[in-house]
Amino acid sequence: MSEARVRPERFEAFRDFIVSAVRTFPDRHPGLVAHEVLLAPPGTLLYVSRWRSEADLADYAGEHWRDRPVVLPGEDEYLVAPLQVRHFTLTPLS
Repeated sequence: MSEARVRPERFEAFRDFIVSAVRTFPDRHPGLVAHEVLLAPPGTLLYVSRWRSEADLADYAGEHWRDRPVVLPGEDEYLVAPLQVRHFTLTPLS
């Protein structure tokens, strides 16, 4: 999960920027199982992705995937703080 703290006046433009950028990720990254963009206007956007395995995630995000977010070119102009990344593992409920 990546959390972006967005300049409120740039929120809609950033949303469009991210949606456009990630729309083709499943075709380009076969290990990506699902992904979504979650909005909390006026200043927070989350990109949540689910991967088949840690190896698939590492192939996409690089060797420092655990502590360095993937930042798209030009993304920082929309943000008020550096992008934050967190990783979770799924635990079955049954």
